[in-house]
Amino acid sequence: MEKHTITYGDRTIEFELVRKNVKNVNLKVKPDLRVIVSAGKNVPYAYIESFVKNKARWILKNIRYFQETQSENARKEYVNGETVRYLGKQYRLRVVQAETEEAKYYQGFIYLYVKDRDDSRKKELLFNRWLREKAKEVFNESLDRMYPKLKKYGVDKPDVSVRAMKTRWGSCSNRKKKITLNSELVKAPKSCIDYVVLHELVHFKYRNHNKDFYNFLTALMPDWKKRKAILDSEVVLDL
Repeated sequence: MEKHTITYGDRTIEFELVRKNVKNVNLKVKPDLRVIVSAGKNVPYAYIESFVKNKARWILKNIRYFQETQSENARKEYVNGETVRYLGKQYRLRVVQAETEEAKYYQGFIYLYVKDRDDSRKKELLFNRWLREKAKEVFNESLDRMYPKLKKYGVDKPDVSVRAMKTRWGSCSNRKKKITLNSELVKAPKSCIDYVVLHELVHFKYRNHNKDFYNFLTALMPDWKKRKAILDSEVVLDL
């Protein structure tokens, strides 16, 4: 792994270059603010440097997002009036003291019912558990919408699982006939969730991200690039 820097205006961007067997130059901004670039062994450094410079504005946007997110998460206390993201929208929290502890969505608010309204850790656990349960429900509804597009091509309907992932929206296993989706995806609009689900379904027909894969994806969802752009701006992960 090599470390390099570029200059964009008055900013210096440091990135790590990884040489491996890939066709394209790929760039990712990690939650820990590292910028990772992967490229084939024969790709000239001058081309890579130009590529990174062209992406400089996007890189700085993502770095700023992660900085703000980390700051926001560090000070979130799950009190009345705080906002949380769900299905592409911001919802305000309402915290209610109650004997039965649970989280619910009702009339535009997300309610947290807790025994101790000052227990931030408990409120966080309740909210995250609710979000994960809703994610499984929302993702299966998306699968029901998207699967008919692949059924006629002999693709079996897979199961859906949910887990936290740092660098991708989803993955699929042909052997297990399963799609795994990032729990953070439930924060994005449903149209973007449909794009990710369809993307993973197409992998059951085309394993790699080659020309056939993208031609087929475009035939099934002509506006997938627009959805992906919205997704990247909503939650800022690079699929």
